Amino acid sequence: MLVVSVDQTRAQTQPSSSKKAALYACPMHPEVTSTKPGVCPKCDMKLKLVTDTDNSETKSGETSLGAPTDGSDILFLKIPDIKVYDQFGKPKNFYTDLVKDKTVAINFIFTTCTTICPPMTATFRAVQKEIAKQGLDVQLISVSVDPTTDTSERLLEYASKFKAEPGWTFVTGDQASIDSILRALGAAVADKNDHSPMVLIGNEGTGFWTRANGLTSSAALVKIITQAVSQK
Repeated sequence: MLVVSVDQTRAQTQPSSSKKAALYACPMHPEVTSTKPGVCPKCDMKLKLVTDTDNSETKSGETSLGAPTDGSDILFLKIPDIKVYDQFGKPKNFYTDLVKDKTVAINFIFTTCTTICPPMTATFRAVQKEIAKQGLDVQLISVSVDPTTDTSERLLEYASKFKAEPGWTFVTGDQASIDSILRALGAAVADKNDHSPMVLIGNEGTGFWTRANGLTSSAALVKIITQAVSQK
């Protein structure tokens, strides 16, 4: 049975055994937890196993960010400043070059995906066109969950297919670096095909961060992005 709770209730429902029980949580609604695999009753996403790695302390060189969204969800992001590469093969420091002091929308894709990635990428393109019309200064970031296959060249081809314009960065790198970023952003999965359609939207300068469903409409995402831009 799913437990939708705050931390205090969680503590009351967890076993008293010294052996730590497995805990599954929704990528979109982390307050939704269960001791068994299942789906979230709020959004029907597959619950993700929470591991010790997911809760590890920030390593040297990483930046810890935390911010309330609507009062019911608080995201604490530990964003590593790790070297990655964009679709043009240019090196970037993930935090300082792509996230710091910016309003960002981050999704997670891989170029050989035939299910959720193409519609999510098409939605990001629609978002990019709309925010350009509104004159919003927003950085779009697509992180590959399959960096071994997704070289910069493949990502450039993929970006061109969806007519991505400047201001939209497709990110790859060595496996260890990308794994570190995915863990930090709550998007790590054992199998690339199991990754969720989560989008992280944040205003790093003000500390506003929230999650959205990447399979929702572009208008819904633009509304959340506009809210992030307006944070002070």
